[in-house]
Amino acid sequence: MNKQQTTRQPHPSLTGGAKGGSLITIAIDGHSSCGKSTMAKDLAREIGYIYIDSGAMYRCCTLFALEQGLIAADGTIDEAALEARMSEIHVSFQLNAATGRPDTYLNGECVEQRIRTMEVSSHVSPIAALPFVRAAMTAQQQAMGREGGIVMDGRDIGTAVFPDAEMKVFVTASDEIRAQRRYDELVAKGQPADFDEVLANLRERDRIDSTRAVAPLRQADDAIVLDNSHMTIPEQKQWLLDLFHKKTHPSPSL
Repeated sequence: MNKQQTTRQPHPSLTGGAKGGSLITIAIDGHSSCGKSTMAKDLAREIGYIYIDSGAMYRCCTLFALEQGLIAADGTIDEAALEARMSEIHVSFQLNAATGRPDTYLNGECVEQRIRTMEVSSHVSPIAALPFVRAAMTAQQQAMGREGGIVMDGRDIGTAVFPDAEMKVFVTASDEIRAQRRYDELVAKGQPADFDEVLANLRERDRIDSTRAVAPLRQADDAIVLDNSHMTIPEQKQWLLDLFHKKTHPSPSL
């Protein structure tokens, strides 16, 4: 059985699914550092779906702006220049044979590590709040998921990108636990990290993401909430698989 995200072949458990046997769309939204990407990647691999990291796409836009000198030292964004160059930003994902997970590519170059730095994290929410950035990335995301059979995580997937997704999950956890996860991730990668700085950055991102004018972070009305503050990764994985099977194999009406 091929479980690579690059395949369009359905997992055997999909027969008789929510679309009468066709592939469904899975939207996983929530706050930063909730482990959305990890659970979305694991779910996609388990069920044979394609995984799309929407957050990585906004990080690519941020990296592009930083490297092109479009963000000043005080954090001011040259919005006019960035908007004029949005057509130069092309994001794609390629399966990493060594890790079994997709890496993020910006204009054909692997940037998986560079987009995960604190510098990018500190600027990504203001970049992602720009209407023209969201419009461009939403168009790319919708093109990627046009045929279904995808798992996508982000902030507005179930509300703006795929409002008709058959399975929607909203993930949350306490601020301190999310900050500790992010801190541990940075340390494991050998990147400089300060817990208080990580916590402050996380709370500021929450504020910006939840109050932006276009597609703010919010729970979709039909999303199921998952608070994973005290759950292990295997427990999260089983919870998602159980929900997936309920969505693709609904119990017959009595």
